[in-house]
Amino acid sequence: MTPIQALLGFTGWTLLLVATVLLYRGLRFLSGTPINSWPRGAKPTADPAFMRRLEDAHANCLENLPVFAVIVLAAAALDKTALIAPLAAWVLYARLGQSLVHLLGTGSLLVLVRATFWSAQLALFFWMLWVLVA
Repeated sequence: MTPIQALLGFTGWTLLLVATVLLYRGLRFLSGTPINSWPRGAKPTADPAFMRRLEDAHANCLENLPVFAVIVLAAAALDKTALIAPLAAWVLYARLGQSLVHLLGTGSLLVLVRATFWSAQLALFFWMLWVLVA
C-alpha cells in the first residue's frame, strides 16, 4: 500500500463514519424527529450510545486526518513517499482498529486498547516526520 492509498483509505473511513451518522439522522428525521434535535456540541440523550460513540469515532478521525495528510502530501511533494511507505499503511490499520474498538464500547479495557491504537498512530506520525526531515 502506498502512502497516498493509506491516506485515501483514512479519508474513506472518515467519510463512511459520517455517512453512517447522516443515515441514522436522516432516518430519524423521516420518522418524525425534528431536524434541530442534534445541536452542535451536544450529545442528545435520545440517541443510542452506539451512535454517540460513532460520532466520537468520526471526530477522532477528523483530529488526526489533517496531520496524516500533511505528512503524506509533504512526502509526495518532496518525492520521498518511499521513505514513509512501510509506515503509512500502519497508520490506517491503527486508525481502523481505534475506530472499531471505539464502536464496541467504553469499558476500561476497550478504552486502553483504543488509547494504544491512538498512541501507535502518534508514534507513527512522529516517526514518519523524523524520516522526512532527517
